[in-house]
Amino acid sequence: MEHVIEMLGIRKEFNGFVANDDITLQLQKGEIHALLGENGAGKSTLMNVLFGLYQPEQGEIRVHGKKVHITSPNRANDLGIGMVHQHFMLVDTFTVTENIILGMEPKSGGKIDIAKAEKEVKELSERYGLSVDPTAKIADISVGMQQRVEILKTLYRGAEIVIFDEPTAVLTPQEIRELIQIMRTLIKEGKSIILITHKLKEIMEVCDRVTVIRKGKGIGTVNVSETDPNHLASLMVGREVTFKTEKQEAHPKENVLEVRDLVVKDSRGIEAVRGLNLNVRAGEILGICGIDGNGQSELIEGITGLRKVEKGTVSINGKDITNFKPRKATETGLGHIPQDRHKHGLVLDFPIGENMVLQTYYHKPFSKNGVLNFKQIYKKATHLIEEFDVRTPDEYTPARALSGGNQQKAIIGREIDRDPDLLIAAQPTRGLDVGAIEFIHKRLIEQRDHGKAVLLISFELEEIINVSDRIAVIYEGEIVAIVDPKQTTEQELGLMMAGSKREAGEMNV
Repeated sequence: MEHVIEMLGIRKEFNGFVANDDITLQLQKGEIHALLGENGAGKSTLMNVLFGLYQPEQGEIRVHGKKVHITSPNRANDLGIGMVHQHFMLVDTFTVTENIILGMEPKSGGKIDIAKAEKEVKELSERYGLSVDPTAKIADISVGMQQRVEILKTLYRGAEIVIFDEPTAVLTPQEIRELIQIMRTLIKEGKSIILITHKLKEIMEVCDRVTVIRKGKGIGTVNVSETDPNHLASLMVGREVTFKTEKQEAHPKENVLEVRDLVVKDSRGIEAVRGLNLNVRAGEILGICGIDGNGQSELIEGITGLRKVEKGTVSINGKDITNFKPRKATETGLGHIPQDRHKHGLVLDFPIGENMVLQTYYHKPFSKNGVLNFKQIYKKATHLIEEFDVRTPDEYTPARALSGGNQQKAIIGREIDRDPDLLIAAQPTRGLDVGAIEFIHKRLIEQRDHGKAVLLISFELEEIINVSDRIAVIYEGEIVAIVDPKQTTEQELGLMMAGSKREAGEMNV
């Protein structure tokens, strides 16, 4: 079988930290090859070496059997290698076409021939079933559409080998199905794909072979047809992983969060939350499930003070906190794991140690008379990094240098350590591997068992059913049903999420 890419004995270091240690990966023509590993295992680093963003300290790369030096992404493009990054590299104020041709603009009479470019983009889009509007502005299209623009960018540059870095981390279930179809179309057209992921279900569905790396070392390559999710999970994390969340029966007590007749508008001024009622009790996890865009984000932002409440009330432990500023809201006993960890969870250029005290830095012992005590800050950070298994070279490393999963563990550690009465966890395991997911689910259940109220918002129905004690279905800004996870199925929840009503007698808000 012809190898289109061979990465042999690759080693990559950062200031003495070994991110890739003697890793070998061989990609066959016309296959979808998964690169599987925990958050921080070195998957993205290895692919950044292949794409020319990093230079390896040891090892060699061959393309179609010939040894090459990939000194930059432009050189990778010349060799037919394209990469769809996890965090998209797009200019928001440009159109789809302007983003795709950036750096390769077709000229006519010294001017950029935008009409020709739009025609080419439309043809490419149709050929691969991507259905993207070439004239739309990036700021106005969905995340799923932005990803398609990234795919088109690589195809426009003539990529024969496409690297996808965690492509489904930010997509809805429907967009994931569409992306899998797009990948299959690319393979039919003669492309070869490397898929960086830790979602075992996707690997089993779409990949031919899988190379596993653990803590920077290559564990081996297996045929997907000869393995199963349990075996892959144990290869990835080095131990058996339980997919079923272990938990005792809940013993809920009094209401901690009460939301009454809540109305919150979205950024366009349209009501996204419409007269919503909800309560979460001490000692329970209430899961909210719904299709993205049905008011979940606005609901969380309304409760936490990130968005103005137009009507209705939010109270914690009987105290009205409607339209409290975020800091004041958190001081009433609210913890918040935000759905966008980069925008609302971390200051990416600050060291991870300082991010650990973002909610408490103005209290003793972290500051006195407005002066920060860095010794105490980093002492606390070291303790949390150990307790929550945050994998980082040290506590002084900038937050942006950590993998997504380790950034998430840092936020969860910070919020849980404050011991809030109500913990809001929005997409807490988005983009995380099975080991990290298992760890986070345990922590949420621990909070519940300590008598805390937990509000879980997730697009993963399996997670909602596994972790929640009650499930609230949100549709068009209202809670349309509250169900017992033991008495429902993913199919039934899916129908309710799409607006199909349950029997009236089962509503129990």
